[in-house]
Amino acid sequence: MKHLKIIFTVSILVFFLNTLANAQETNQAKIGIKGGVNFSNLYTKDADNTKTLTGFNAGIFAKIPITSRFAIQPELYFTTKGADVTYRNAFVDGTARFKLDYVELPILIVANITKNFHIEAGAYAGVLVSGKVKNQSNVGLFNFEDNIKVEDYNRLDAGLAAGVGFDFGALGIGARYTYGLTKVGKEHTFLGTPYRFPDAVNGVLNVYLSVGF
Repeated sequence: MKHLKIIFTVSILVFFLNTLANAQETNQAKIGIKGGVNFSNLYTKDADNTKTLTGFNAGIFAKIPITSRFAIQPELYFTTKGADVTYRNAFVDGTARFKLDYVELPILIVANITKNFHIEAGAYAGVLVSGKVKNQSNVGLFNFEDNIKVEDYNRLDAGLAAGVGFDFGALGIGARYTYGLTKVGKEHTFLGTPYRFPDAVNGVLNVYLSVGF
């Protein structure tokens, strides 16, 4: 898995640098920086309740026109995810805070509806760079901090993304939602029974500002 993580990271860096080089050769294309606020959650059937966490994202992007109305937009950024998750059962009776940090590569199709307004949709892939859990209350027999380590999370995440944005020259503002299609927790086996913990997928709403060059 360590080698897979290295190969994935190098591949997305090479892809993005090549995209930036091509973007600079096209007068209409642009590159830029972007960042914003995340509102993240974990979606799982096992929990009794989940609470959104506030975090951030920051990175770079390239916007490469295909026609006057459509463009391809690859990005590379750091993003935070996670949630406060409450369990009520015989083994766990309390709340844990999952904090997950990823480096992500979304690739989006951008459709310009008007001069200043666009919609976007696509997919993303990410690599987990940090995964932590903290007991937020008395958690009963199962202590999250003692039993869940970074090795218990899947290193790779992938999913879908969609959003809207407004462009005013070099400045932009927008909102995007990403939904994971891969489980956060790795699959383990206990007494012959497979399980995941957390058996959840990521969901993030982010509001961002961007500056193009």
